[in-house]
Amino acid sequence: MQVGPTCIFIFMTQDSGGEIKISKELFVNHKIRAREVRLIGSEGEQLGIMPLGEALNLAREKSLDLVNIAPQAKPPVCRIMDFGKYKFEQSKREKEARKRQKTTSVKEVKMRPNIETHDFQVKVRNAQRFLEGGDKVKVSVIFRGREITHPELGRALCLKLADELQQTGAVEREPRIEGRNMVMILSPK
Repeated sequence: MQVGPTCIFIFMTQDSGGEIKISKELFVNHKIRAREVRLIGSEGEQLGIMPLGEALNLAREKSLDLVNIAPQAKPPVCRIMDFGKYKFEQSKREKEARKRQKTTSVKEVKMRPNIETHDFQVKVRNAQRFLEGGDKVKVSVIFRGREITHPELGRALCLKLADELQQTGAVEREPRIEGRNMVMILSPK
């Protein structure tokens, strides 16, 4: 007889954003609380509705676990399976899904309206490297003092940068003034 996990716990936690998360484990073997269950065999075949004790005996004979896979059904649906193997495969699938996820972050390039040519080219190269890495680029032109009276200089600088990067990125958000900064967002192609 195989010995494995034998209980269900439903944990409800609230994260800092106020969102409620529910993690669900399955009822296994003697933790199932139903008189009758609809039983599915280890090969996926329907074995019908039977008393819980009989279902547990069938699972024990095959050295497998009885797992309640649909507790809300009438009668609850249980399956005969190797619960340890099931949990291992499920964790492998979740790990693979996390591996395939691509998280994009926003990198920032800051400039002033009176930037020199060489410094501008350094900013272009940095932004290009960020875009090729799959990240979005936030271009900020920072105005100090009376420079804010000439927003057209900042807009021209943003558009010049976008023109230089048209091979690797596209303008996601046009240049806009936010306080004393002009902000434009580029996304990778």
